[in-house]
Amino acid sequence: MRYLTLLFLSLVLTGCAGFKQLDEITKELSSYILGGEDNTEPPNELVAYEQEIKIELLWKEKTGVGSDGQDVKLVPAVAYGKVITADREGLVEARDASTGKLLWSVEKELPLSGGPGIGLSTVILGTSNAEVFALNINSGEELWKVKVSSEVLSVPRIEQKIVIIRTTDGREIALSEADGEEIWTFVTSIPALTIRGSGTPIIDDENVITGNANGKLIALRLKDGKLAWETSIAIPKGRSEVERLVDLSVDPIVSDGVIFIASYQGGVSGILAFDGDVLWRNEEVSSFSGLSNDWKYLYLSDTESDVWQLDQRMGAALWRQKELHQRRLTAPVAYEDFVAVGDFEGFVHWLAVSDGRQLGRIQITDEPIQVQPVVVDGVVYVYAADGTIAALKASLF
Repeated sequence: MRYLTLLFLSLVLTGCAGFKQLDEITKELSSYILGGEDNTEPPNELVAYEQEIKIELLWKEKTGVGSDGQDVKLVPAVAYGKVITADREGLVEARDASTGKLLWSVEKELPLSGGPGIGLSTVILGTSNAEVFALNINSGEELWKVKVSSEVLSVPRIEQKIVIIRTTDGREIALSEADGEEIWTFVTSIPALTIRGSGTPIIDDENVITGNANGKLIALRLKDGKLAWETSIAIPKGRSEVERLVDLSVDPIVSDGVIFIASYQGGVSGILAFDGDVLWRNEEVSSFSGLSNDWKYLYLSDTESDVWQLDQRMGAALWRQKELHQRRLTAPVAYEDFVAVGDFEGFVHWLAVSDGRQLGRIQITDEPIQVQPVVVDGVVYVYAADGTIAALKASLF
């Protein structure tokens, strides 16, 4: 059951910590995960069922090497009628969202690790070499490139001509969309043990909202980076470093003035966006993949790849889909009457909003889908680890 943890955890040594601490934590982690023997659960096999929906493959293309087996945050970005993708080796491509036709392509020869994010006229990406650069969204021409403090493992967020970058050393950095000049920096402390990666910030009512590896959610003023509020979301429990791990590594979402965020070993919470007051916690469900919402409910894949529907008002669980157990699911995406989610064998599954039952599935590749599908205008865009990008549409028979 715990093999997924091993895939997503990384050790971060801070301050004067040395090899002795690293050795102790590594032994503790191995013991906790493996329990002295192989206790991992195999993924559920897919079973045949009568599909209730028609799934149409609108187009499918191969674009570079994808994540190339690396644990990075490279996602499809859809805006202005374009789908922008980036691969680990530095290939950035723009395609027509309706047809998949290639519009432009550039080779940056950089180890891309976070993005792309889309601004008014820019495509922003980060690298493992601690670089951030901007391309013109219509041509792919490089507009600027700057150095930041460390690797970028989240998707850049652009709002009001300000680019928000998160780096793996605990910094939130605001850059000018026009030229990359630094506007402000905010630094948070990093625990000794974290989940590799970091959630993409959201921007709500002039505040940058971001979750941190210490279990705290913070709001920073977009214009100057000053702390607006801070609240503890996931409360560490247990005696060991591993048991107390409560990393907020998923992307928060906001709806009607309420922020929703999930954490590893810390449950799911609803928080007032105005002042950070915690409205509710559901400690039954933990996730490191993320969540989505519709007008009434939340949807998430937990640490064992069961899919849940939660009530937004109180966080109560309404249904739990166990048939895809341990299939290393992406975060689900909700739209219309459907919930779509990808798995480790390249399948995209559709579930019913009403009760979570399986409605249909399609395989777009035999490689894992690791990032949340994107829905725009009823079309589901899926980007797999091997660089396959596909546009899908579902409808009732």
